[in-house]
Amino acid sequence: MIENTTIFNVNVLRQELIMMTINEVVLSLEKNGYNPTNQLIGYLLTNDLSYITSKDNAREKISKYSREELLMAIINGYMGR
Repeated sequence: MIENTTIFNVNVLRQELIMMTINEVVLSLEKNGYNPTNQLIGYLLTNDLSYITSKDNAREKISKYSREELLMAIINGYMGR
């Protein structure tokens, strides 16, 4: 009997989770009439959560990650990593 072991890269999984969260926040911002680019930039530059709507728990979702983690996931995603 051959058993296969699946190996997961935790860093890749975390990045995917962060990007899913960012996408959820973007949708929430758009749904509530905000420009998601402007709001995310404001948040990332100032760390002021008031840039992110509290509707749909968007503020709570994005606050689970540090600004560094968010930026790293965005840049890695842009670079295709």
